Amino acid sequence: MIFASDNWAGAHPAIAASLAEHATGYSAGYGAGELDKVVDAKFSELFEREVAVLFVGTGTAANSLALTSVAKPGGIVFAHAHAHVIDDECGAPEYLSGGLRISPVEGGVGKMTPAALRHAIGRFADEFVHAGRPNAVSLTQATEAGSVYALDEIAALSAIAKEFGLPVHMDGARFANALVSLGCTPAEMTWKRGVDLLSFGGTKNGCWCAEAIVLFDPSKAKDLAFVRKRAAQLFSKSRFIAAQFDAYFRDGLWLQTARHANAMAVQLAGVFRSSNAARLAWEPQANEVFAILSKPAIAAARSAGAVFYEWNVPEHFDGRIGEDEELCRFVTSFATTTEDVARFAQLIRA
Repeated sequence: MIFASDNWAGAHPAIAASLAEHATGYSAGYGAGELDKVVDAKFSELFEREVAVLFVGTGTAANSLALTSVAKPGGIVFAHAHAHVIDDECGAPEYLSGGLRISPVEGGVGKMTPAALRHAIGRFADEFVHAGRPNAVSLTQATEAGSVYALDEIAALSAIAKEFGLPVHMDGARFANALVSLGCTPAEMTWKRGVDLLSFGGTKNGCWCAEAIVLFDPSKAKDLAFVRKRAAQLFSKSRFIAAQFDAYFRDGLWLQTARHANAMAVQLAGVFRSSNAARLAWEPQANEVFAILSKPAIAAARSAGAVFYEWNVPEHFDGRIGEDEELCRFVTSFATTTEDVARFAQLIRA
């Protein structure tokens, strides 16, 4: 009953098999191998246009280097107040970019609102050197609260960014989970809605260590290649990242694993809806479920082997949490089983 994070799950057997398959023999390094080129072409096929793809090893690297690629001196990036780039990157975007600042934007359940974004950008006059200048907008999809931006919401936020001449970055650590939740195509969720660059995550969805920066304007890739090298993220044996993505995309595996994780979250949410010892904090839209549990229920579940985290209460949460209760986060993955959920349901009922 591991609900701590989808990062806790291992590699999908098909991903492991692909790594083993490509573990022998020789291949050109630093992204020049045949498999690298095959995967590059697959990304362009998925996004229905020519894209530039740069492999990196972590989501932190993908986010930080993507934002670095569009950084200006004195630049300010606008992201939700509880976005991963603010709360969980240890200042890496600021550090690797050489001085970007990330300004928080308000919004309930993990999502910025257009009005809040416009207000946040409007606080900085582009010519006022003392305050810094607007640089980019970063959206997390799916969000840290397990919510998903609808297509028209992405379009509305992107339109505001474009009014101010700002590029739009999407943090897609759980890109596949958001995609299957919306039932759309990768193109529809990104560049067709105004997104300029994407941190594409595979690690949380069954890969071992596979992340990529996707640029919808390939002409921007030349400078970013140097930024990636300088940040020590150019893998010599890049075929091992390519091997993961090759298996990840084959026969739609990446969508299957995401659908399974989301389905397990739906089942888990049902457990909380029918419980007297716990209740949903808000409705999940991807593979993260937030629930309010009594402290005795938390202790009992943990003593029986359930693993999950207490979570900080978002500022705009409008529910009630008693003194003997905690907000908790539960994350499902491709490896979560119906048996895991059923066992947890029994614990909660008990």
